[in-house]
Amino acid sequence: QVQVEESGGGLVQAGESLRLSCIASVPSKGAYAVAWFRQVPGEERERVSCISWSSSSVSYAESVKGRFTISRDNVKKTVYLQMDRLKPEDTAVYYCATEMYGACSGKVEYWGRGTQVTVSS
Repeated sequence: QVQVEESGGGLVQAGESLRLSCIASVPSKGAYAVAWFRQVPGEERERVSCISWSSSSVSYAESVKGRFTISRDNVKKTVYLQMDRLKPEDTAVYYCATEMYGACSGKVEYWGRGTQVTVSS
């Protein structure tokens, strides 16, 4: 069965780090990209990062470049988002989502339910 489930969120102080994990398993597909999004209630959802099936291609929003790193382990069916030097403006619910194809396309197929990240100043 399809499984998309985030974990690793929490409360940290500015400058600290968190590592989010996402179990992303779509058994019917041979390859699928995975993306991270974040959203503050009442605000626009932001695409934070994406990684292709083979990890040959990654992308980041300008707001997190140089601070966040996406990676994946297809044996474990897990995607990670390492978040360093966190800022209060990183506070949001972070969502993991699979995409329809192996390359990052923006065509989201399955969503996780989200994990809260709160960064205090």
